[in-house]
Amino acid sequence: MSDCCHSNCDVESSSRTHRCPVNGRAYKPVGLKTIVHHLKAPWNWSGGEQGYYFCDDPDCPVVYFGDDGSVIDKTALRTGVGIKEHMPGSLACYCFGVSYADAQREPAIRDYIIAKTKAGICACETSNPAGRCCLRDYPAAADRRH
Repeated sequence: MSDCCHSNCDVESSSRTHRCPVNGRAYKPVGLKTIVHHLKAPWNWSGGEQGYYFCDDPDCPVVYFGDDGSVIDKTALRTGVGIKEHMPGSLACYCFGVSYADAQREPAIRDYIIAKTKAGICACETSNPAGRCCLRDYPAAADRRH
């Protein structure tokens, strides 16, 4: 959905990618605002002015990594990362608290999320650990769970 979550377009529109230092795959940028929002103790993080990226590989412990090779893994976050968890109760949509199980059980929830997002009633940049709208991955993500 190209018109959702305008507040994060600057991060998402970047075609720049960087390889995760653990799994070697290329990933898209994520904003500092997103990372700080999800850290358990952001006051202890010494992140600097560099590019940061979100690793969505469920089998990789890294969630965020920097241009310099620094990594932040799941244990450093206060938020569960739904796409990295293998449980139906994991969140597929952080703005509205929709789990993968909810998405499978009630397909109409997607329409609700679309309507609220179009109305600007979302906070994807900070709520979603990926720093982007869940609708981009929502149908596929919901289908991957039990």
